Amino acid sequence: MYRQSYKIAGQGKWIVAICGESYILIKKLTREFYIMAKKLFGTDGVRGVANVYPMTAEFAVKLGMACGQEICRGRKRAAIGRDTRISGEMLEAALTAGLTAAGVDVVKLGVLPTPALTSVTPELGVDMSFMITASHNPYQDNGIKLIAADGDKFSDDITSRLEEIIAEDNFVLSSDVLGTVSENKEAVVLYLEKAKSFIESERPLKGLRVVLDCANGVFSEIMPQVFMDLGAGVIALGNKPDGRNINKDCGSQHPEQMFETVRGAHAQLGIAVDGDGDRIVVCNEKGEKIAGEQLIAFLAQTLKAEGKYHGNAVVSTVLSNTALERYVRSLGMDYYSTKVGERAVIAKMRELGCSVGGEESGHIVAADYGKTGDGMVTALLVSLGLLKSGKKMSEIFPLFDFDPFVFVNLRVKDRDTVKAAVADEKVKNAVQAATDKMAGNGRVVLHPSGTEPVVRVWVSGSNEALVRELSSSIVDEIKRFQ
Repeated sequence: MYRQSYKIAGQGKWIVAICGESYILIKKLTREFYIMAKKLFGTDGVRGVANVYPMTAEFAVKLGMACGQEICRGRKRAAIGRDTRISGEMLEAALTAGLTAAGVDVVKLGVLPTPALTSVTPELGVDMSFMITASHNPYQDNGIKLIAADGDKFSDDITSRLEEIIAEDNFVLSSDVLGTVSENKEAVVLYLEKAKSFIESERPLKGLRVVLDCANGVFSEIMPQVFMDLGAGVIALGNKPDGRNINKDCGSQHPEQMFETVRGAHAQLGIAVDGDGDRIVVCNEKGEKIAGEQLIAFLAQTLKAEGKYHGNAVVSTVLSNTALERYVRSLGMDYYSTKVGERAVIAKMRELGCSVGGEESGHIVAADYGKTGDGMVTALLVSLGLLKSGKKMSEIFPLFDFDPFVFVNLRVKDRDTVKAAVADEKVKNAVQAATDKMAGNGRVVLHPSGTEPVVRVWVSGSNEALVRELSSSIVDEIKRFQ
């Protein structure tokens, strides 16, 4: 018997049981309730281990049929892109089968960066696109992101409806209405035209020596070639994908080799992206990492000085260092903080009409040149800004000193354990006590990852000793769940 307490909403054959921020679909039969399906979609699509539910061919077929039935009602046409991991072709084939069974024509785009797919989707004449990727995760994982016809992510209401359709497993198919399959290899060309729209001369990166770590992912061929075409001297790392080496000891999650190579090659900077290309890590000529908040501030400052900034505001999340707000305001700009997640940042940026926002993790959005975080666009903007300054990276950064902070990622068994830890009374009491002690002079954030079995604890304030003490008090409680 299921013993956890739920608030029940809805009526009819299916109802929703709500517990915190998650829910479970329940099928009503006479006076009894049977739990049928847990929430599948996280903050950025569905993700898991390949060949383990929900990252199975069977699930992908059903997702394709559900999307064909619920979303693809207009043009009856969908596009699919994927990263370089070995399970991508399996999931692509399964999605294609489900979509075509539902009468949807499928356009296969092959290996393509996530920011490229969000950028070109509005030009493809499709009802939606799918990106098959697990982003910065190891090759054993995979995921499916859903992208609307306008290039944006779908709302929670839409994904909830898809979950319900999949749980019901009652699809309406016809032998008279079947979709076709085609390929489009030109999508990347269209993306590059948009991504380089701010380039004002033929070889603006001439004289730049840069190390590019492509994570053996989607930018492995694209990014080194673009930088070389623009005049840069390039040392490429992580640019030989084999299906199993994506993000392995390379890329934004493991930039150590990039740091070392920059020092040894006397490069001006190093740039590492993740497997699907929407995250970036940058280092200076000494191989020292530059924080994401510093990059956000640099882009805002540079674009504003060049008269290319819109909205006069910068957006980041509650996990960003509190010193970023003071610096942005010193530039005469407004600052806004959102909940964690790129979708929240982008939504606020659109509300304000501003040009730059992002997360400290390296998802940086230059809204005038793309719809989502884009590692290559950010890399180009930073590189151009560096050359125009005439300075070394170490002479530019840091733009401002950080407030003392402690940021801890605690990995637990699984995502259910994450939910249990966040809901635990002792953990909640520790967070509340820390917040009270800060008394408005800092920030305390407990954030469950939406894509990994990780609980993040972030504490910042002017008193370093107090920051460390309060962080430890929360971390110690969460460690009980490891």
